[in-house]
Formats: sequence, structure tokens, C-alpha cells
Amino acid sequence: MFLIGQYDSPFVRRTAIALRLYGLPFEHKPWSTFGDAEQVAAYNPLRRVPALVLDDGEALIESGAILDYLDELVGPERAMLARSGAERRRHLRIIALATGLADKAVSLIYERVLRKEQLKLWVERCEAQITGVLAVLEQERAAVAAPYWFGERIGHADVAVACALRFTGEAHPHLFDSRYAALKAHAARCEALPPFQEIVQPLAPPSG
Repeated sequence: MFLIGQYDSPFVRRTAIALRLYGLPFEHKPWSTFGDAEQVAAYNPLRRVPALVLDDGEALIESGAILDYLDELVGPERAMLARSGAERRRHLRIIALATGLADKAVSLIYERVLRKEQLKLWVERCEAQITGVLAVLEQERAAVAAPYWFGERIGHADVAVACALRFTGEAHPHLFDSRYAALKAHAARCEALPPFQEIVQPLAPPSG
């Protein structure tokens, strides 16, 4: 199978890191949603990444759906997300906050590089959403003494948060600053792991 998308995307990166953590082999096609849009469109008409193309040619789109498939593939004992219950709901909540943070960080950088004149109202809204999520995640992570968000074992929430934080820190360093010590420690712990060190790419936003 092969994974489409560049690793500076927090969504592509979280998918690739999960593949590595699960020990699942894959080929990487670092296609850009701007420069390689038509190639991407052959697998996802939305021209968005990631897309994971299975050996039989089926294309899975959106990181959450792809990770759901990977969890099913490796089985409940190895899956990085509980199958049901309160633990699953808590885990999914952190993932939703992390992916929402990443989405707003992406939107804000597009506003900066693709518009000649930024829309002040939109910039302020995105920044408020980003700092609001960071504050909530900081408070909740600071209350957890375990190495990872839900214990001793890394989960999808940990990966999603770390990938979102790296992107936000590179794209908007003035927003992810010293106020977020617990999140910075969480990110550092994750980024020290071999899959994170292998699956990484400096931010290269499109040019306007």
C-alpha cells in the first residue's frame, strides 16, 4: 500500500507515524495538494491528503478513517484506541481538539501566504480558536502524570497532539510559546521516538 501526501501536513504525518508504530510497511508518495493536485485527485476528488491506497487499489481518505482501518487491521490488542466505552470517548475528544487545532493552524497559514491582504476578522478568529484549544490541552496534559495522555502506552491522541503542536509551532511560533510547558514536554517526549524522527519534514507552505 502507499500513502499520499507530504510529511509537513500534520494529518499525513500522524497517519505515517501510526503505520510505523504498527510496523505496517508502506510506500510514500510525497505529492503536494497544490503542485500535484491532479495526481492526488485520482485517489481523492477533494484533492486533500492523506490518502492511503491499499494493495487492491481501494483508496482510503481522511486521517481518522485511515487510522480506524489500521486499528481494525492490527486488532484490538494492538490498536492505539479503545474499541468502546468512556476511555474511547475521552481519547476521541483529545483527538478532535488536536485535529481541530491542526486544521485552524493550516487555515491560518493559507490566509497568510495565499491572500495579498489578510482578512483581519478571519485571522483573529483562527488565532482565538488555536489559543483556546492550546489552553485546554495544556491544562488537561498538566494534570496527567503518566508518560502519555492515557497511561504508559502511546495512543492516537498523543500522536495527533504532537503532530498538531509541531505544525503550529513551525507555522505560528508566536501562538505556541512558553505558556504551554506541559504541551511542550509532551511534544518533546513524542518527537524523541524513532518514528517521529523518521517521519518529519520542515514546513514548506505554498506560495501565493
